[in-house]
Amino acid sequence: MKESVAEEPINPTVKNLQPLIASLLDSISRVQIFKGKWSLIRTKLTALETQLLEFSSVAGDVNPLSVELFHSLSATCSAAVSLAAICHSPTPPDGKLKTQNDVDSISAKLDNHINDLEVLNKSGVFSESATVSFSATVSNVSSSSRRESVRVESRNLMTRLQIGSTESKISALDSLLELLQEDDKNVLIAVAQGIVPILVRLVDSSSSSEIKERTVAAIAKISSVDSSKHVLLAEGLVLLNNLLRVLESGSVFAKEKSCIALQALSHSKENARAIGSRGGITSLLEICQAGTPNSQAMAAGVLRNLAVFSEVKEHFMEDNAVVTLLALSNSGTALAQENSIGCLCNLIAGDDDLKLFLAREGGIECVKNFWDSAPTPRNIEVVVQMVSILASSPLISEVLVENGFLNHVVGVLNCGVLGVRIAAANAVCDLAYSIHTQKELGKMGCISLLARMLDGKAIEEKEAAAKALSKLMGYTGNRRIFRKEEKGLTSAVQLLDPLVLNLDKKYPISILTLIGHSKKSRKQMMAAGACAYLQKLVEMDVNGAKKLYDSLGRGKLWGVFARH
Repeated sequence: MKESVAEEPINPTVKNLQPLIASLLDSISRVQIFKGKWSLIRTKLTALETQLLEFSSVAGDVNPLSVELFHSLSATCSAAVSLAAICHSPTPPDGKLKTQNDVDSISAKLDNHINDLEVLNKSGVFSESATVSFSATVSNVSSSSRRESVRVESRNLMTRLQIGSTESKISALDSLLELLQEDDKNVLIAVAQGIVPILVRLVDSSSSSEIKERTVAAIAKISSVDSSKHVLLAEGLVLLNNLLRVLESGSVFAKEKSCIALQALSHSKENARAIGSRGGITSLLEICQAGTPNSQAMAAGVLRNLAVFSEVKEHFMEDNAVVTLLALSNSGTALAQENSIGCLCNLIAGDDDLKLFLAREGGIECVKNFWDSAPTPRNIEVVVQMVSILASSPLISEVLVENGFLNHVVGVLNCGVLGVRIAAANAVCDLAYSIHTQKELGKMGCISLLARMLDGKAIEEKEAAAKALSKLMGYTGNRRIFRKEEKGLTSAVQLLDPLVLNLDKKYPISILTLIGHSKKSRKQMMAAGACAYLQKLVEMDVNGAKKLYDSLGRGKLWGVFARH
């Protein structure tokens, strides 16, 4: 079949197409073979005419958005005219099978053209002056005008992504990526216009690797804007499954972008289960082993989120994840190391057997190397958390002390990052497993730093410091150090206040009980209001409160006898 488009105008219009369709309908009336198929094509041409009339009523004879579509439609109709002429004979020159295939191809193309016209007509872009180029619209205009320009351009691009050829969609995706990368506000506007469902359908239906790459890149950019993540989450398993397919067989670039998007989608138990059951953890670990440095960091970030959920832990174990993550912790970029150590933290928390396995596989050396590499305050938090988790195992705690971690932990108790201070205080508590280490920690200035944390703003910091101090008070010398702290005792008393919620009162009670053997300390406690707080705690039946309250009461009685 030869398609003759020699007479096709440079830019076909509705007026050009109408006589072409009329000619085709006339030719169809005289076909001798495949009459059923041609009858179906006639019905489609009627639907096409209806869409063209609707188009001309809102957009005129032609529009920049329709140029490529009209070219393609003109070519299809010209080819159909030639094919219909061949079918005027009961014995087509190329044979019936070849001709039948050509007729089916024309029918399928008409379906696409009708769908594209329907998308154009329903898009509303013609009434929004979407033909104005974005670069011209956004220059030297007010903020509100700029927002409107971005909105119009987003609608324009959404339409282009749903019609036309692969090349046309790639061009639209390039423009969309440029728009999204320019400003996060543009992301919010595009999302509000409905770009996400269109991108999800595109990545789900397209067979073009270039389209998939660019679509996943756009989704990754949207996922990086917090207030847009919920829209991606609403797409559910369709989006998740497509991103996982990209992990399995996409390009290096696409895999990296898929990991970025998955980081935003891997915070729920349901999605974690879906990722695990569909082989996602295996794919992510493969990237950690052989991906680019940046994709390794992103993949480890997704795994870090997933490791929180015990429901998918078996998938990690099946793929020997601990060994893979340890290797990345030793050799990856700073972010890859941070994410892999963070993932290991989530995996081993509450599992003493896994903690011991990690230690045997070189986990302690890995943590020490990362800490010695002078990490920034932002990424030191995860390594302090790892020490805290490992220290909760008595056997590992001894090894940590032998490897000099006491100095490391005490050194970050005054870090400007809250999470680091809390993790360090928790680590101190577990490392203080003997009188000897309690004494060492006291010598290192730990008591003073923890006493200051009692006065912190966050309740988690107060509790972590109180818990560590209650352990350290087991050594007599540390009690003397604590008594000398100007605000330490007062801060501990304030934690007894029942109005200080979500803090376990057993820790400040323990501290004050241990230092309460000193007459001076008891006076300070009473002066700070301990009796009133303790009386309320006794009424609430808080363990240890009555014993401490009674000891302070005896102190008051002894004071009366002394004055007499």
